[in-house]
Amino acid sequence: MKEIFLLALLGLSLGVSALDFSGNRMVSYTFWKTVSKEELREKMKKNHVPKSLLNPKYDVDIYDITYKSCWHDSTCILASGLVFVPKGVQKPMAEVVYHHGTRVEKGRKKNIGGVDYLCLALAVDGYLVLQPDYIGLGHGDKFHLYQQYKSLGQASVDMIYAVRELNDTLHVKLNEQLFLTGYSEGGYAAVAANKYIQESYPDIKVTATAGCSGAYDMRGVQSEVMFQKYSHPHYLPFLLHGLNEVYRIVPDISVIYKPPYDSIIPAMMDGTHSFKEIDGVLPEVPKDMIRDTFVNLFLNDPDFILNKALNDNSLCHWKPENPILLCYCESDEQVNYRNSIVAREGMMQLGAKHITLRQSGKKYGHNKCAMFASTYAQLYFDSFRKGSKYGTKGSAGKRFLLALAKLAVKP
Repeated sequence: MKEIFLLALLGLSLGVSALDFSGNRMVSYTFWKTVSKEELREKMKKNHVPKSLLNPKYDVDIYDITYKSCWHDSTCILASGLVFVPKGVQKPMAEVVYHHGTRVEKGRKKNIGGVDYLCLALAVDGYLVLQPDYIGLGHGDKFHLYQQYKSLGQASVDMIYAVRELNDTLHVKLNEQLFLTGYSEGGYAAVAANKYIQESYPDIKVTATAGCSGAYDMRGVQSEVMFQKYSHPHYLPFLLHGLNEVYRIVPDISVIYKPPYDSIIPAMMDGTHSFKEIDGVLPEVPKDMIRDTFVNLFLNDPDFILNKALNDNSLCHWKPENPILLCYCESDEQVNYRNSIVAREGMMQLGAKHITLRQSGKKYGHNKCAMFASTYAQLYFDSFRKGSKYGTKGSAGKRFLLALAKLAVKP
């Protein structure tokens, strides 16, 4: 593979301020693979996806990039991601940042996976698609600060800037439309990036965001899963590991866990274990891995630093300046659908306009909800490409086909 290094003058070290970018974010890019229209059509046929619902127009080149971003203390680090570039598009393209769901392992699989197909669905329709790995995942530095909006936002912002540099080399032309979306942690990350851009990067203009099944109400709705049987208990230590790095809840994170979890959990948070491995050694009820002292502080002390951290990273109390679509499924067992409802209510109370809810399927759990929610997000973005100012439901014909698909797909 051909690798081109674009960073020529300044060496990187962890002691260099992340603010000292000198206008350059891109470090290197590597061509990964091309996915043809025919390959995707064959995949659609195998999975019984109607041609009229997704009609691939372009072959897509995929690039693996490394770029400069920053750690929570503002030191310069490396981050990575994938860029999906449609081939042969004659007019300037709209840009989508697609944020993936929760990953605990570092590195990247050699083959195209599920979330990559969601990116391809956008790219074959003529969108330039960016998929950041986030800080600490992929082949970036440090470790992932799970569900922390500034870290997620920073990874997206710096990838947007890096790809702007890369576009000249790849002869990619963009129009002025920028969309943010994602599913699960990616739904949270999309809304987080929108908030962070609005707060800190006025030169980046977001056209619209579609958050899908995100845990936006960290201190409220989503915290309830600590106290009931839960399919993915690893989310809790993954969250605490990152929050403790930034907020210093305790000097040593192991003291927050009951034995034997105080020795088991820290050893498994090194980026080499799958979520299934981690879930296999954890209790079904997440709070059962936490010492009673900390559970009581969480429940009864609003000034407890963990409560402050969760409040800081909840996304329900800000006023977006651009339209936002929030998609959810009522039978989602991992991210309670009320996260979306509470987030919209909080935004609207502060005066936000054009915040829309979209029920993506009452009967679907978290995994099957993804394809329907992501399709609604794309229909929403398509309406802006066709001239809508605030976004619509999108093509009536495609929505009808989507409704038929829902009838065919079992919960």
